[in-house]
Amino acid sequence: MKFQLTTFLLGIEDYMLPCLNKQLFGIDCPGCGMQRSLLYLIKGEFTEAFHMYPPIFILIPFVLFTILNQFLKFKYSNIIQLSLGIATGATIIANYIIKMTHITH
Repeated sequence: MKFQLTTFLLGIEDYMLPCLNKQLFGIDCPGCGMQRSLLYLIKGEFTEAFHMYPPIFILIPFVLFTILNQFLKFKYSNIIQLSLGIATGATIIANYIIKMTHITH
């Protein structure tokens, strides 16, 4: 089973979507690195996932809560979802600003 999963994960890298923003304009978009970061998470390489795209660690709880909230209603779900959404957006923006101001060529 582990060999099949590893083979699948290694093969999926060949089918990752390229960043259209990077191809057209030559600069990263706010989501650049998310696919590879998610792949690192699936592989259990948490440090690499963080270095590739730090917002992944708050984006996943936000998405999971949003999906789960469609089936189960939580007390204060609107506040939780709004808080997670703001934290996710702020983390993505902060990560993008840091990435764009620390580019080395």
